[in-house]
Amino acid sequence: MTSLTAIFGRSRDDARNSDKLLELYWNRAELKKEFANLRNETFRLKDQIKEQNGHAARSQQQLQHLENLLLDPDWVHNVAVFYQFRALNAYLERKVARFAEQLKQKREKRHYRQLVAAWNDNQNATRSAIKRDLAGVREELRRADQELHAMRHKYSTMNRFLRFFRKRATKRSLDAVVSTIEVRQVHERELEDRLATLNSEHQPDVQGLDVPAKRSINCMILAYAQQVYLHYREDGVAAMICDAGSRSAGAVRYGSKSDCDKLLAKIQVLRESMVKTSDFADVLQQRTLRIAERVKFADDADAVPDKATTDTVFDFGESNQVRELKANLLSENYWNLASVLSR
Repeated sequence: MTSLTAIFGRSRDDARNSDKLLELYWNRAELKKEFANLRNETFRLKDQIKEQNGHAARSQQQLQHLENLLLDPDWVHNVAVFYQFRALNAYLERKVARFAEQLKQKREKRHYRQLVAAWNDNQNATRSAIKRDLAGVREELRRADQELHAMRHKYSTMNRFLRFFRKRATKRSLDAVVSTIEVRQVHERELEDRLATLNSEHQPDVQGLDVPAKRSINCMILAYAQQVYLHYREDGVAAMICDAGSRSAGAVRYGSKSDCDKLLAKIQVLRESMVKTSDFADVLQQRTLRIAERVKFADDADAVPDKATTDTVFDFGESNQVRELKANLLSENYWNLASVLSR
């Protein structure tokens, strides 16, 4: 007995030791997994620090470059003009983006109103049809009910002799009327359920614009961008503004102090006059039609026109005279057009 107890005791000890070893194995595996995650996170943070250090170094170089330009009497006035152009470019980008967003919202609201109006018309037509059918069924039920009461009343007023001979025929007639009433009642409940379901339906959610609508919007955005371009086109100011938005200070030279002073004055005049010349809806509409006739699309699913077909700027002068100027605002991304067009 003692030997058996010793044997079983060792077995239990071995089992406990085995469980501990298994637990240690899983703990080791989890620790290795956590260590690998920490190591990956460390590498990611180190890469992020390197990237941030690179940005800081480039920013420091740009700052030092700008300080050197400002200390140079031949460049200080050019730097001032450059940042005026850059500020004007940002202003015009916001202006075009705001126009595009307002235009999109207006079209989407109009599209949604049309969608809801069509949905309401369909709902009202369906509701009216159900109500007509329901009224017809209820009228049939009323007549059948009257007929049932009349047959029962007639049968109740018969004498015993007539009741005996007409009992079966009367029962068949009554069963037929009752069956008709039951069928009509089922139909009535079905129509009532359909009407309740119809009345519980909600208006459709806002849906996106289709491709033709997006193309129309994009043509109008291009027309507005051309209007802005034409306003600043004199003496190549529009091109200078666009360059300032994509280049760095010191990459462009505008001339002597006198030349820079003239450009600063011109910038001020053009910006102020842009605010005053906001009423050009008719010209914008005509230009949009011209652009829509000229542009092409890569395929039926594209809403943004092929850049090669947007290389004409339409300048509407006096007496409805139209000049066609060669400039591709979309290709050169004037006023950040690539990001504001509907897709």
